[in-house]
Amino acid sequence: MIFKLKAEGHKNVTSLHKSTFEITMDGEIGPTADCIIGTSADNSMMNFPQEFKDKIANSNTKIQVMLDSENGHDVITGWGHEDLTLTHPTDIVCRTSDFTCSRTLMIKSDKAARDLDSSLIEDLKNEGIMEVTIKLFD
Repeated sequence: MIFKLKAEGHKNVTSLHKSTFEITMDGEIGPTADCIIGTSADNSMMNFPQEFKDKIANSNTKIQVMLDSENGHDVITGWGHEDLTLTHPTDIVCRTSDFTCSRTLMIKSDKAARDLDSSLIEDLKNEGIMEVTIKLFD
């Protein structure tokens, strides 16, 4: 199962957070938003098909997020969980911890913002476009 969306970079992208990265539908971020790597996303978790949401709400589901920009690419792997509600209207957060809330897409992620491909982050700092592909595996 696959879901795709697009987001924009922002001049305030720093990608320094050690345990999360976030993509938001919000168009503006401040200089302290060190986990946000994408803004003005054209979709949110609220628009996931129900079958997709049901699969994410299972701790046996492996989730892969692929991030692509003009010069960068990264693949991040994490896991679903029964407590993931996927109900936040604007934010998608991937976490290295097992913390869950309405903003959480996946837990136990193998990368946070500070671990992402430097070419990808450079494109985003220069307000480039990022394609986000979310894949689910049994």
